[in-house]
Amino acid sequence: MSRRWIVTAVIFMIVNAVLFGIGATAVLSIPSLAAEASTLIWVVTALSFVLALPIAYLLAPRLRARYQRMEEARRVAREKDDMRVSPRTSHMPH
Repeated sequence: MSRRWIVTAVIFMIVNAVLFGIGATAVLSIPSLAAEASTLIWVVTALSFVLALPIAYLLAPRLRARYQRMEEARRVAREKDDMRVSPRTSHMPH
């Protein structure tokens, strides 16, 4: 399983919950939709479940890119620290 799919699986439920929350809020707060809430909540549940996977799949590389940028910054900082001359090895004139 590729890392993209692992990240997708991790964020799938979060995306699903957000989509469901947006849909449920819309259904329950709009009076014309609230009249049909018993049916529309099922539609919102199904749509949020179906739409969450492609959205999570599209977001996964962006989350990995952020992690990779942080790792690159740490690597560069370590290299700068390694390049510094320690006081014990510096060549000072006598």
